[in-house]
Amino acid sequence: MIPVILAGGKGERFWPLSRKHRPKQFLSLDGSGRSLLQATADRLLSLSDGWQGLWVITAAHLESGVKAQLPELPSENLLVEIEGRDTAPAVAWATLEIAKRYGEDAVIGFFPADHWIQEQDIFEQTLQAAADLAVSQSAIATLGITPNYASTGYGYIEQGEPIGEFQGVAGYKVSRFTEKPDQATAEQFLSTGRFSWNGGMFIFPAGVMLQELKTHAPEILQPLATQGSAVYPNLPKLSIDYALMEKTDRAYVLPVRFGWDDLGDWNAIDRLLKDERPNVELAAHVGLDTQGALLYSSDPEELVVTIGLEDTVIVRDGKVTLVVHKDRTQDIKKVLKQLQDHPEWAKLL
Repeated sequence: MIPVILAGGKGERFWPLSRKHRPKQFLSLDGSGRSLLQATADRLLSLSDGWQGLWVITAAHLESGVKAQLPELPSENLLVEIEGRDTAPAVAWATLEIAKRYGEDAVIGFFPADHWIQEQDIFEQTLQAAADLAVSQSAIATLGITPNYASTGYGYIEQGEPIGEFQGVAGYKVSRFTEKPDQATAEQFLSTGRFSWNGGMFIFPAGVMLQELKTHAPEILQPLATQGSAVYPNLPKLSIDYALMEKTDRAYVLPVRFGWDDLGDWNAIDRLLKDERPNVELAAHVGLDTQGALLYSSDPEELVVTIGLEDTVIVRDGKVTLVVHKDRTQDIKKVLKQLQDHPEWAKLL
């Protein structure tokens, strides 16, 4: 397998720790000392047979950061987008480049750089199963995360007809992709037992992806194939889900059970690190009558003192302090839009 790490995201909901030139994937958020990007590379190296088979695609302003974090990555395996156009152009360009080098029979996997995954052995077994499915069915296989609660923050994949087992993992035709539902719909999805969370991971033979892009997204594939990446600014800004996965009849899903979190906002850190203690403390903290709080400081010599707080996130980084109720962390992006309108604060983005 040729794994490709998608490393161009912003991770704005982890602001102020995540900034324009230090996005979420460059951060270590689980206490391991390895950034999310480094951890993603670590878990894929056994599948790629080392650094020569691993690829990364990223944004121009993040190129130096990727090189610093992954110094072993061959320079020819790093694709740099001159302008971010979402995941569909990224998948198309990387697939074209890999097909040139390895041929259209090469099996490619795409993986977000900023996810947390547990149980490496199950993860590897599942990817081998996905590769088997993709090759045997001339398919685009995606991994569906088995939901453990009715989330309204994830997209969902509905399982269609079963097509058999692959290395012990059941595979299904995709019936449909559904965007983030409301609470009632999410609960109804879970009650059927047919829905998985969309984990944003895809495995396919290069030729299958190129054929499907030619059919369903020629406005992306054709310019890249004929003019190369210089055409990026003129490409439509589309996710691979919208551009292709919701249209193709070659989509299959393998529901999986390894530990997974897309680390969408600060509440994800609370989910990962919460134990019997009243608060999750990634800072020097003295609290009085404080519970359910998440506290982070990038300076270990700074002290955070709280009195009478519940379910609050407090983050200190540089010259910024964020205080937000856990129920409102999704609104961090709204505040960043306000900061963009004030030149004196733009340097804090």
